[in-house]
Amino acid sequence: VQLVESGGGSVQAGGSLRLSCAASEDTLSRYCMGWFRQAPGKKREGVATSTRYGLATYADSAKGRFTVARDSATNTLLLHMSSLKPEDTAMYICAAAPPWYCSPSYSAGFRYWGQGTQVSVSS
Repeated sequence: VQLVESGGGSVQAGGSLRLSCAASEDTLSRYCMGWFRQAPGKKREGVATSTRYGLATYADSAKGRFTVARDSATNTLLLHMSSLKPEDTAMYICAAAPPWYCSPSYSAGFRYWGQGTQVSVSS
């Protein structure tokens, strides 16, 4: 499984970004997919997950502002982020896990990880 993130950048508070995670063939149909983030000096935290069937689960910090979506035609996992806050600044990392337990609160289940894409939000 290969995962390559893109779409990060610098935005002002209140702005929007769309992150992409290009996955190797069949990954989206076989695995639970997730977005995690890690800020300097902080623990990695889950943001959102999407089951093989597209059922999404969000961390409280992401609810109402972020949307995870799958583009099966291009094997791409997306994360639409709006109303961004300075506290959203972090490296955002895409991950894949076996499908039987899919939750952003269970990072230990994720077996494959991308390199990440940096998101910086200024006030």
